[in-house]
Amino acid sequence: MIVWLNGTHGAGKTTTSALVQQLIPDSRVLDAEKVGETLMDISPGLPGTDNFQHWPPWRQLVVETAHRVLAYTGGVLVMPMTVLVEPYWREISAGLAQYAIPVRHFVLHADQATLRGRIEGDALLGPSTFRLKYLEPYAEAARTWLHSEAEVVDTTHLTPAQAARRVAEAVTG
Repeated sequence: MIVWLNGTHGAGKTTTSALVQQLIPDSRVLDAEKVGETLMDISPGLPGTDNFQHWPPWRQLVVETAHRVLAYTGGVLVMPMTVLVEPYWREISAGLAQYAIPVRHFVLHADQATLRGRIEGDALLGPSTFRLKYLEPYAEAARTWLHSEAEVVDTTHLTPAQAARRVAEAVTG
């Protein structure tokens, strides 16, 4: 099974994923961003883009990587990754379905003011214009398709540990 933690920057995906992994037996974290980083290291580079998710190989390799890791280890993969483009999510979820991999799709949500505050006050990464530019696309995706495609966990007033418990309890019953 895959536990996909979606949501925009500042929602708590990375922190929550590590905590979810501790709560779900036989689970591992697979950060799909690492697949994108690998593609960004190709030299000479792939066609220019502001987001590696626009490269079709990223979406295909995320599916293949998850499939191969699960075939090797079994268990559960916890995957923290923002996917705000509906056709990209459809491609990934269809690819996983072809391998009969069940996916529990969660969106870690917070209101815009909370997200902005978290991004601007991030002591580790610092304020990031890259992260801030995804606030409106996230709001649009949430309004149009994302929240209806996933289980929404509102993290506005939750600690990462509380959010992780909600996800883990939903998965493990």
